[in-house]
Amino acid sequence: MPELPEVEVVRRGLERWVAGRTVSGAVVLHPRAARRHEAGGDDLAARLVGRTIEAASRRGKYLWLPLDGRDSALVAHLGMSGQLLVQPPDAPAETHLRAVIRFDDGGRELRFVDQRTFGGLALDALVPDDSEGRLPASVAHIARDPLDPLFDDRAWVRRLRSRRTGLKRALLDQTVASGIGNIYADESLWRARLHWATPTDTLPPARARELIGHVRDVMTEALGQGGTSFDSLYVNVNGESGYFDVSLAAYGQADRPCPRCGRPIVREAFMNRSSFRCPRCQRTPREPRW
Repeated sequence: MPELPEVEVVRRGLERWVAGRTVSGAVVLHPRAARRHEAGGDDLAARLVGRTIEAASRRGKYLWLPLDGRDSALVAHLGMSGQLLVQPPDAPAETHLRAVIRFDDGGRELRFVDQRTFGGLALDALVPDDSEGRLPASVAHIARDPLDPLFDDRAWVRRLRSRRTGLKRALLDQTVASGIGNIYADESLWRARLHWATPTDTLPPARARELIGHVRDVMTEALGQGGTSFDSLYVNVNGESGYFDVSLAAYGQADRPCPRCGRPIVREAFMNRSSFRCPRCQRTPREPRW
């Protein structure tokens, strides 16, 4: 699933290509693409016509396009394989094309492509957030992400240490800090030399601050390389892949030497997925929280 850097790459592309443009027509080609919109795909398409997309916004992995009037936004859930592509109107339809949004200037159209149909589009009401801004109601419970200028490192350390869970579980909790997924959690823990099962309530504040610094660094570096693309499903609005996967030290590197000490990276089961670490640099804690 795309994480913060990948979603931010898409947001920047949408800001460039669709912000300020007015919708002239829309069509939803697959019912699952609008399953989060209670009234269905036809209603979603009809309610977009005549509306102007004001900007492209994001919190963590959540992406939305605020509409004129500041009362609602088009929320995009990318899921496992969702793509938002900006294409010429005469470009051939993609194999898994699920929705199309056209604009009154006759220029490039916005297409939602989703192979596995876990993602989707929906209109959502905008509500006030804690900084006098507005965000979709469905995103209101999501915490700020480490790249947000208003992210509070001290508050994050307090929330982290108040929990009795494993460190990686806390990193993946989007109500503590958003945007961190499996890839960047593993990379940040490797940089901090911390095991993913380290109890959060035993982590010294200084080590917690160091960890969130590594989270911020690794996401910034990934963003600079267009995100991480392990396959063709992770692309920007122009269909281009990111290149941070060639810089990964831990995630997906099972049996390869640790870049720091040379010990082979190990792959371990974690919450119905995989976790990667160096057994020498990231030793198992005495009382791990699985």
